[in-house]
Amino acid sequence: MGVVGCMETKVAVIGLGLIGGSMALALQRHERVRITGFDADERPVQEALHLGVIHSKAETARQAAESADFIIFATPVNETVRMMKEAAESWNLKPGAILTDTGSTKSWIMEHADAFSGKDAVFIGGHPMAGSHKSGVRAAKEHLFENAYYLLTPASRKDTAAVRRLEEFLGVTKAKLAVVSAAEHDAMTAVVSHFPHLVAASLVRRLEDETEDHPFARELAAGGFRDLTRIASSNPDMWRDITLQNRDELLDQLDLWQQEMEAVRAIVESGDADEIRSFYDGARAYRDALPLRSQGALFSSFDLNVDIPDNPGAISEITGILADAGISITNVRIVESRADVFGILVVSFQTAEDREKGKRCLAEKTGYEVSIT
Repeated sequence: MGVVGCMETKVAVIGLGLIGGSMALALQRHERVRITGFDADERPVQEALHLGVIHSKAETARQAAESADFIIFATPVNETVRMMKEAAESWNLKPGAILTDTGSTKSWIMEHADAFSGKDAVFIGGHPMAGSHKSGVRAAKEHLFENAYYLLTPASRKDTAAVRRLEEFLGVTKAKLAVVSAAEHDAMTAVVSHFPHLVAASLVRRLEDETEDHPFARELAAGGFRDLTRIASSNPDMWRDITLQNRDELLDQLDLWQQEMEAVRAIVESGDADEIRSFYDGARAYRDALPLRSQGALFSSFDLNVDIPDNPGAISEITGILADAGISITNVRIVESRADVFGILVVSFQTAEDREKGKRCLAEKTGYEVSIT
């Protein structure tokens, strides 16, 4: 029996921000599905109705969930855990209902999944690894999850049939679905997402300290340093919670990082040119071999670098060419800290496909050098 057949499939999306809204839009690709939404804030609910993100609203999370075949918690992890407890204890869930979430940490959530053991409903953890430079339901996109990894963390091997149902249902998002344990998830995301946020924030704080003695350093940071530390601009409340929820893994990463920095310090102190080059060369080779065609744990804005002269109309020429070709862009900025006479125009796209189209289009119609870093 298929997930969405002749009978209408009912879905509850609880939490109508960027992720919840994008999930609701993507799931409407199913022919017979009805999305009911709930958010503790009434404003995004009304916006979601107006934009067609959801078909109807519920007055409470419980009301949204109790007739649903699939229940998606697109809420902060703390709130998800609270509602999981409430759902297991008192919600009258539909037999066979599947509950899932979209949280960035999984071990703490899955500790509470045992509350559904022996019940007709099942909870399967989920983490769609996609994002945007914008937030809120108005930024929701049907294609947000396309080509992004979407990790599922079942509570038990006995949930195999439910996992297959959820994978089939989520298939319309066009995400790359993979099943891992909660412990594996948190270990992997610690090193490729959570820990880099700590490092980026610490680099920015280091620059802040340095500018006390060298104020002009702040101006020089407008180029590569700003790109390197982009993720330090993320929501501090969200990253406070992630740091606390994945604290043990992050402490392990900090210990390993300190060991790595001691090794790096020894290389620098040695003054051995060959060893120093080998250090950089090894990092470059491994980094260049990383996958290019899919989204990873960190949000990517799909940047395209365009070498342009400082001439009137150069920027409008670029944006005009892209507009004429029907290629949408999300941001445009100039990198100023450059050693040559050309400035770099960084054009950001929503998807890798749009970036490739933009690259081909600009290469054909301008004499500027176009590259992907």
